[in-house]
Amino acid sequence: MAAKTLYGAETAKAIENFPISGERMPLAVIHWLARIKGAAAAVNCELGLLDKRRARAIEAAAQAVAAGKHDDQFPIDVFQTGSGTSTNMNVNEVIATLAGSDVHPNDHVNMGQSSNDTFPSAVHLAALESAQRQLLPALRALERSLARKARAFAAIVKAGRTHLMDAVPVTLGQELSGYAAQIALAQERIRATLPHVGELPLGGTATGTGLNTHPRFAALVRARLAREHSLRGLAAPRDRFEAQANRDALVELSGALKVLAVSLTKIANDIALMGSGPRAGIGELILPELQKGSSIMPGKVNPVIPEVVLQVSAQVIGNDAAITIGGMQGQFELNVRIPLIARNLLGSLHLLASAAEVFAHKCIDGLKANRAACAASAGSTLAVATALNAAIGYDKATVIVKKATESGRPLREVALAEGVDAALYDRTIDLARIALGNQAK
Repeated sequence: MAAKTLYGAETAKAIENFPISGERMPLAVIHWLARIKGAAAAVNCELGLLDKRRARAIEAAAQAVAAGKHDDQFPIDVFQTGSGTSTNMNVNEVIATLAGSDVHPNDHVNMGQSSNDTFPSAVHLAALESAQRQLLPALRALERSLARKARAFAAIVKAGRTHLMDAVPVTLGQELSGYAAQIALAQERIRATLPHVGELPLGGTATGTGLNTHPRFAALVRARLAREHSLRGLAAPRDRFEAQANRDALVELSGALKVLAVSLTKIANDIALMGSGPRAGIGELILPELQKGSSIMPGKVNPVIPEVVLQVSAQVIGNDAAITIGGMQGQFELNVRIPLIARNLLGSLHLLASAAEVFAHKCIDGLKANRAACAASAGSTLAVATALNAAIGYDKATVIVKKATESGRPLREVALAEGVDAALYDRTIDLARIALGNQAK
């Protein structure tokens, strides 16, 4: 606890009223609210609405808050009034106290603003920053790691699997290239949402009409924020009432994050399964050994990083469900579930960025192919008989596969016993060519 309390009566009431989770508002929202307050003071001064001395004092105080120097002064529970009014007033009060006794939290710090436009704007800005500066770079790194492994494993043939059953051969590189493409597409989906996230409801004040704010205020504040913080994509909303009344853009971003979580689940599950063993599992991949896998079984190593990714993905999908419910519960001129949306959306962005970075550096970069296991699985799958279809027909190939399955005899031996020409078989059942499919030369 700080030696001096900088907030005022409204914050104290909120602390008393919302003893819910013990979890505070994400600091990114606090910091962006402070940046909005500083920019608003400068713009109101430029417009002749606020004197220069107070404006400069507010700007300096806001910069200190945005820099994290007073993070302990924002104790209100994240589960609070649905507009974020309590946190907006908390920021107003702290900045006013820091700026001087003649600075009023409402009249000066909150000039031209309402919680109804500043708080959601801060959430949009925090989400935009996190997506642009943390998540997308982490995904680019993961995509590159997967693509490098795809190239390294391009010639390693293994059994394909569909329905968890043996299928025609593929290469390990083909599988990794598919994973890399999933992550590339995830980035495209996320980037496609960001222009909508960048539409800020600033200037709408209480209901979207802009009452008590200068007509040029919002545009000037947006321009200043973009310039000072090098943030791309800030824009006026297509319609002020749309921007004020709902948080569809945040729901949309969360939806793209959910798709990413689904992709990561597929990739992490596949890698864990291919690394299973080392003797009683699939064992086609060798995962980095990071720590002991058991407190009782000597030498056991577990796929700990894929397991982390799977847990993060489950949490993100759960977060999206809460965000969706919050997004659809707005009424009339305002959505009043914004703290819930902020908590879960910013949490998802952070978790995914961290998980992607760890997945790339602690798992994918260290993957090794078990060439012997891959060759064994490729040579064992009876589905290679599919390549004979054109020469002997599906029905005869089926008879050969069933007899090989029932007897345990090699496929070649059964095929030749069923009258297939040996030269035809050897020419056709070329595992590397089969894995290339219609790309084979």
